Amino acid sequence: MKGNEKLIAALNDLLSDELTAINQYIVHSEMCDNWGYEKLHNSIERQAIDEMHHAEWLIQRILFLDGMPIVSNLKAIKIGKSVQEIVSNDQNAEADAIKAYNKAIALAREVNDQSTADLLTKILKMEEAHVDWAEAQRDQIEQMGIAQYLTNQTEGAETKK
Repeated sequence: MKGNEKLIAALNDLLSDELTAINQYIVHSEMCDNWGYEKLHNSIERQAIDEMHHAEWLIQRILFLDGMPIVSNLKAIKIGKSVQEIVSNDQNAEADAIKAYNKAIALAREVNDQSTADLLTKILKMEEAHVDWAEAQRDQIEQMGIAQYLTNQTEGAETKK
């Protein structure tokens, strides 16, 4: 089905955001694993997997609209040097994604493509959940202090397998 060129371009821009997020989150996840923060590692890894699904769905939609997915354009990846920077950078990326998804949803509705709007709304809700998670982490860090927060992110003194 021939899709609207402007909408396909917007979908490719969102795809670029998702592919960038995947890379950023995987690095952050592995940094947390390296530091022994297993719970944080697992949470960020799950978010990276969500972003992989988003990229997959966007690729499928672009192809359905007879567009060509562009997977070679990454945006600036912002790697944190501490847990606070990791959470902050990821939250900022998600906040930017929410703005981009809302704009793309409006465009999809403008060009009468309700199916694309529905897909983007589904992804938007997942992005909002990611922001909510990051906000909760920042609140916990503020309320209990970084040392206690990080203690809660470990699995204890177990030896890695």
